[in-house]
Amino acid sequence: MQVTTKAIVLSSLKYGDTSLIVKAYTKTDGLKSYLLKGVLASKRGKLKAAYFLPLMQLEIVANHKNKGTLESIREAKVTNPYSSLHTDIVKNSLVLFLAEMLGNSIQEHEQDLALFNYLEYSLLWLDEHPVNASFHLLFLLNLTKYLGFYPDTSFSNSPYFDLQEGSFSTSPSLNPVVQGENLTEFTKLLGINFDALASIKIGKPRRRELIKIVILYFQLHLHGFRKPKSLEVLNAVFE
Repeated sequence: MQVTTKAIVLSSLKYGDTSLIVKAYTKTDGLKSYLLKGVLASKRGKLKAAYFLPLMQLEIVANHKNKGTLESIREAKVTNPYSSLHTDIVKNSLVLFLAEMLGNSIQEHEQDLALFNYLEYSLLWLDEHPVNASFHLLFLLNLTKYLGFYPDTSFSNSPYFDLQEGSFSTSPSLNPVVQGENLTEFTKLLGINFDALASIKIGKPRRRELIKIVILYFQLHLHGFRKPKSLEVLNAVFE
């Protein structure tokens, strides 16, 4: 079936000498993987390798057989050209990290308009605003709303946050918990939008602790989730 849909590129992997395997999150069908034959060799075709950089926003004309095999793309065009995401070294490091996190987190092969709209909006916001060193923390915490495990903020004045249960508690359990200074900063990020980030200051050492906590939170709630390899690069850039 031929489909015209918006799509956000999550990853592209070289296949052979001239082809790419591209994983993308589509507006109509959720997660899809495509084989782009010869795209690295063609200079005049309708598909260009530059379209398939991480987190590019495209409109594609694709053939979806929906049989669990690699699909194909007939045409592609950029819908929202970025001005800074792939040229600013800090933003590009964020892009690589977030693309890897999304690729490890999103598993649904069906439409989810709320999730797609969140990704589309968030990436445009990042492109249009100065870098905030806590953007990725808020992006990932808000992403959990769409993945089904956003923290329960009831009793948020409690001294512990249980990562396994996803809720605050008055006493620690055998599960991993957030407490002390980490919990103070963690709580500041709950229930806010990106525009509010400018008023929140989190120091480098605390940010490093918080991203470890957020990644552990994903590991506890998503079966098969893999720790991102690009985290070390992101931490180095923010030094």
